[in-house]
This record gives sequence, structure tokens and C-alpha cells, in this order.
Amino acid sequence: MTEKKRSSEPLVRISARTVPMPALKAWGIRLGAIVAALLLAAVFVVTVTGLNPFEVYASLWKGAFGSLTMFKRTVQNTAVLLCISLAVTPAFKMRFWNIGAEGQVMAGCIATAACMILVGDKLPTPLLMLVMVITSILAGVIWAVIPAFFKANWNTNETLFTLMMNYIAIQLTSYLSTVWENPAGSAHIGVINMKTKVGWFPSLFGEKYLLNILIVAAITAAVYVYLKYSKHGYEISVVGESERTAKYVGMNVKKVILRTMALSGAICGIAGLIIVAGTDHTLSTTSVGGKGFTAVMVSWLAKFNPALMVFASLLISFLEKGAGQIASDFRIDPAIADILTGIILFFIIGCEFFINYKLNFRHKASVEAGITAVPVLFEEEEAGIAEKSGTDGVKEEAES
Repeated sequence: MTEKKRSSEPLVRISARTVPMPALKAWGIRLGAIVAALLLAAVFVVTVTGLNPFEVYASLWKGAFGSLTMFKRTVQNTAVLLCISLAVTPAFKMRFWNIGAEGQVMAGCIATAACMILVGDKLPTPLLMLVMVITSILAGVIWAVIPAFFKANWNTNETLFTLMMNYIAIQLTSYLSTVWENPAGSAHIGVINMKTKVGWFPSLFGEKYLLNILIVAAITAAVYVYLKYSKHGYEISVVGESERTAKYVGMNVKKVILRTMALSGAICGIAGLIIVAGTDHTLSTTSVGGKGFTAVMVSWLAKFNPALMVFASLLISFLEKGAGQIASDFRIDPAIADILTGIILFFIIGCEFFINYKLNFRHKASVEAGITAVPVLFEEEEAGIAEKSGTDGVKEEAES
């Protein structure tokens, strides 16, 4: 019976670690994953392209940090990605799967561009900036609250709902590109207010991206404090763990869902403002460039920790910029460069599995079961002998 039970057990069982892995060991695994990724990527480079992997890695670094201009662009790209990642984090921590950051940011872009085009020459600059901030935030909030309202009241699937909202925002942008086309007949919007620069973010200390970075830095600190130390952050954690528990302790779950998604939408709207007013100064269907989906990976990679998201966003931006440089320097298919970055990301994300889970092999469990079974068998035998001795004693007394 025991042998049959053992044979029916799986060879390997996966279980969550009840005790967190020591930080030093966890970072050792992460470092080992990066080294393994670089080695595998080097083998891929030599096998497929015949290039020197060291030269390829040098080009990867050059694309992100090779010059002061490249460094500034990488930091700017990191700031935008970080802002969107911060936006989706409260919803994810609440287990509301907001896949609609792309559309929510696009809504902020549309609102900002509308202000710059329609009232840019009618309002003084300070008032115009204020209107741009308010309208971009409102646009993002509206785009996020719509699926949240349906989820809170009718338990609709938020993943599909927010995903579909992305396509609506993109098609709306495509339509507005023909309405606001410049020059006429081009079916796209050129640089908005290129001559007057009305509505553009001002440069600080001669750096045109510095204001963007400072805004995102402030948002990062605010989201960190909000999630970790505020009552609302605590309610988000409770609802994420169990809605039943949240209702049992008296929390208004519907209110928490709507409030959290409004916050996510507001930050997405600010990200749209930064893209149009602080970076691109135009609007197109590719303004967000897929960052809404990349932000999902950043948020999960950082385990919903705003501080760690800074490094995760920088890593993703570094790989994206470096991949483009590799394709340019060696004149290879961009897909090959993307494969290299994919290998590195796969190892970095995959190593988290071994940090959070452990593998239990059958033979180890069997040995432990056998060891614990030995004293039980002896106890049963001793109990049987004692019982038999007691019975024999009773029989002897009866016979006498």
C-alpha cells in the first residue's frame, strides 16, 4: 500500500516558500541569472550572426549611455515608462487587472493636444498650462473609471474591458489626426505650435527634459507613501487579498475600486501630458508606443514597489535603446537585437520563480516519510506486545 502511494506521487512538486529567501541569496540568484543570460545571448550571437559578442554588448551600452545626448534620452524614456508603471500599480495591487494603461495615457495625450491646438493662442501661458493639467487628468480618470464602474456594479471582466478601451482611444486618435491635420491633406498632426512653442514644457537650467523627470520623481515618492503608509493604501491591500474580508471589516469595496482606478487614470493622464507637452509635441496613434503594456511587466518585475520600479524601468529602457543601436551598428535585422533583449529579460524575470517557489522531489519526501514511519512501526509493535501480554495475564488469572 505504501509503495503504491509513493508511486502515485509526482516526481516534482512546486510549492511556495513559507519563509522568504535571505536577501543575499536572492540577489545571488538574480546575479547568476544575468550572467547566464549574457552567456546564452553570446552563444546566440556567435551562432546566428558570427559577430563578436563583446562588441555587441559594447554597442548595447553605447545605445543607452554612449553619449550625453543618448543618456538624456534614456533617462527621459525611463521617466515616461516609470510614470505609467506607477499608474497601473495601485490597480494591480488591488487585483484589478488594468490592461488599459495604453488607452488611458492616450486619452491624456488627446486632451493635452486639444488644449494646445484649440486654445493655445487664446489663453495666457500659465492658465493654459493649468487647463492642460486638469483636462489631461480628467481624460485619464474618465477612461479608467468607465471599466471600473462596470466592474464594481456588474462584475464585468476588467481585463477585456480595459483592453477594448485601448482600441477605442487609438481609433479616436486616428480620427482626430485627420481633423487636426497639419499640413492639410497629410492625415497626421505635425509638431504642435512649432513656431510659438505655446503649451510646451519650459526648459529648466537649459535641460528640456528636466521638468518631466522632476514631475515623475514627485509622483514616485507620492505613490510610495500612498501605498505604504496611507489608509487608502491599506484598503487596496485588503481588497487585493480578499474582497470578502474587506466587506466583513466594513470596507466599501465598490468605492475602493472606483477610487483606485481614478488614481490610476489620473497618473496615466499626467503621463500623456508629459508625452505631448514635454517630449513629442505632437499626437499620433504611436505616441504611447506600447509603453502601457511594457509598464505591466515593470510593475510585476518590481513586485509593486515604486522604489524598485525606478531600476526596472531603467533596465527596460536600457535594453530598448541598446537593441536599436545594435541593429544600426551591425546592420542586422532588428528582430535579432530584440531576441537578445528578450533572452536577458526572460532570465531576469524567470529567476524570480526560484526565489518565490521551491521544488520538492519525490525521493526526498519518500526518505523523510520512511524515517518518520520507523518509530511509528516500533510503537505499534510495542503496543501490540503490551496488549497481548495484558490479555495473557487476564487469561492466567481466570484459569487460576
